[in-house]
Amino acid sequence: MTASDRATLYVVCTPIGNLADISQRALEVLGRVEALACEDTRHSRRILDHHGLARPPVVLSCHEHNEAAAAQRILGLLRDGRSVALISDAGAPGINDPGYRVITAAVEAGLPVQVIPGPSAVITALLCSGLPTAGFAFKGFPPRKSAQRRSLLSAEAERAETLIFFESPHRLAALLADAAAVLGDRPAAVCLELTKLHERVERGGLAELAAGFEGRRIKGEATVVIAGQSRKEAQEKKRARAREDRKARQKDRQDRS
Repeated sequence: MTASDRATLYVVCTPIGNLADISQRALEVLGRVEALACEDTRHSRRILDHHGLARPPVVLSCHEHNEAAAAQRILGLLRDGRSVALISDAGAPGINDPGYRVITAAVEAGLPVQVIPGPSAVITALLCSGLPTAGFAFKGFPPRKSAQRRSLLSAEAERAETLIFFESPHRLAALLADAAAVLGDRPAAVCLELTKLHERVERGGLAELAAGFEGRRIKGEATVVIAGQSRKEAQEKKRARAREDRKARQKDRQDRS
């Protein structure tokens, strides 16, 4: 290992469910770094043990409540010439998981950062949804309150890109119902237990999915994929706005005559 290698922050993507979904490169990095920064040390131990890897000399927590302090400790390790691997509980650190502050701090400090690509719930859900993949917008977790959630959906309503959300099992039906009310009965998919033994994808219109998940008990976070505004829908909205504009102009002329 060269000196430059030892001073690198490795952002390592880890499995989103199936522990076999980890790259050879990720295993190689996790097996040789001198420090591991992880969202949950118990979860990281499970990954290391499954693949027969020893714990690095330094293991520290980096979660949403201590990320700022953890970032400074990680910078100290990097400046001391010790390599650090940053992982979250699943998927890519920094993508709706702790890690963004650490990466930004390392970049701003001029320290090397390398990303070790790997599994992604966003991409996995998009591909298995059957919805358009040419463009998409990942919006993370929507607001918990319905009014704020509907406001977000309204702001995204005219996007042509496919929309992707994460949602907790307790609010899944409410998100689908709000999406149906705001966006109309667009095609959508709800992806559950991705890459796990009981993985399933339920597809249909938003209204149908909202009714189907109402009152159901599900396990784990869901990834919800919703079709963007279709060309037909966009044209209908454009014609509707044109009609409203004509009516407004006619009323204005009548008021002035």
